[in-house]
Amino acid sequence: MAGVVQLALFQARRDRVTLPVWILGIALLGFATSSAVVTQFADESAQAALLTLAASNPAFLFVRGLPDGTGVGAVVFFQGYAFTAVLAGLMSTFLVVRHTRTDEELGRAELLGSVPLPRAASVAATLLLGAVANLLLAVCVAAGFVAAGLPVPGAVWAGAAVGAVGVFFVGLAAVAAQLLPSGRSTNGAAAGLVGAAYLLRGVGDALGTPAADLLHVASAWPSRLSPIGWGQRSRPFTGPDLFALLVLLAAALGLAATAVLIRRRRDMGASLLPQRDGRERAGVGGTSFVGLAWRLQRSTLAGWCVGAAALGAVAGALGPLVSETVSSVAPLRDLISRLVPGGQAGLIDVFVTALLGVAGVFAAAAGIQAVLRMRAEEAEGRAELLLATPVSRARWLGANLSIAAVSAVVVSGTAGTAAAIGLGLSGTANGPAGSVVPAALAHVPASLVFLAAASVVFAAAPRLSIPLGWGMLAAGLVLGEFGELFGLPVWLQDMSPFRHSSAMPVESFDQAGALGLAVVAAALSGLAAYSIQRRDLTA
Repeated sequence: MAGVVQLALFQARRDRVTLPVWILGIALLGFATSSAVVTQFADESAQAALLTLAASNPAFLFVRGLPDGTGVGAVVFFQGYAFTAVLAGLMSTFLVVRHTRTDEELGRAELLGSVPLPRAASVAATLLLGAVANLLLAVCVAAGFVAAGLPVPGAVWAGAAVGAVGVFFVGLAAVAAQLLPSGRSTNGAAAGLVGAAYLLRGVGDALGTPAADLLHVASAWPSRLSPIGWGQRSRPFTGPDLFALLVLLAAALGLAATAVLIRRRRDMGASLLPQRDGRERAGVGGTSFVGLAWRLQRSTLAGWCVGAAALGAVAGALGPLVSETVSSVAPLRDLISRLVPGGQAGLIDVFVTALLGVAGVFAAAAGIQAVLRMRAEEAEGRAELLLATPVSRARWLGANLSIAAVSAVVVSGTAGTAAAIGLGLSGTANGPAGSVVPAALAHVPASLVFLAAASVVFAAAPRLSIPLGWGMLAAGLVLGEFGELFGLPVWLQDMSPFRHSSAMPVESFDQAGALGLAVVAAALSGLAAYSIQRRDLTA
């Protein structure tokens, strides 16, 4: 046990910058959300108006969560918990993969295996570090809520709900690290599981049943399949439910025990799902920069497309069902007829628009990941061999940017196509592919800005490219999603490219906005090509 603790301390030292940034960033987001709600919705009538509007809009429920009555604490939890829990899940999964499968892939775990430690010591140490990190996260989130003026008991329960979701994903990522053969595939799968948890919670909430007062919504059964849904059921500010958190902790213990058991029985570097050997000779296009970039990115792109297709299918198939469910409640039916132009058909459009906006975030993330793949190639020495040939670095960058741009287009198009098919199968006449697919593609220009900005960071400060690349996406999402809630200046909110995407089919396509985003992306790409020619390769 002493060796496991020492190893956990060593891992913590390696993460002495990364973990505090994650923890303090998530806690700061919770504090900012709480402060904004306290400022803007201190009056009970304002809270009731917000919750009534949310109950009438399934897209709002999908993105944010479940209204659970008035009270500043309850409104804060409704507004910010789902997004905070997603961040806790991502922090936990990246931490686990970094210290397990990635260390095995890079040879660090083999060095540790040469000392007298149990075979599963590394996994056990990572599980311990993940648990402690989420405990600190829970404390910091609770402290942020208290600092914003929320009741102490509810703040403590809310922090525990965020930490419990993080602990669950620690165990889940540890199991994924035993199943998959590489750090990249494990990170992708683990992040996909976090996204699936958010998706299941969103579907369950969108299909939820509003109460007669329109201030409470009871989630449907899909929410119970999601750890984020279970954390939401803890209801920290209205009726704290310890059972929901115990379910998450019990599941986390079971997953952790499974990961340790598997690690004890497998060889170093092996996986339960072995990696398939490649071809003896390169295929068509395998000798070009573009072909190589495609080969490196195609499996990751397939994963993003699966997620986008699932999201689009939910938008198309559940749109009419959500509309019928909400319209079956008499008070909501009257409210929708006043608030939503077009009635039931308009409500379907709002729901589809919101989910296609989430698919736009997927497209940006796929593009960023394709760009940041270059950093892995450079840090692990493969780019040096590649650039020893008589080719320019700008050409290498351009090939990867091309694949990144194609990835963003394909992911968006996949989501739109799946949504159109779902609407068609559900018999909805207002959702043909001719309108839904362009609605999804309308988010591509914003995605191009993010991947071009990531390429500038890679070209100018390669060691910071991964945290800054993903950090810019997180900042853009926060500004676009929470900027108005936080009361931020309009000019600051407009810094997010997502603010300039056309919300089709609810809005018309903004040609000027899309052209402006494309020009910014092109300018940033040119700056990246100029910068990468004037720096050395770095490890």
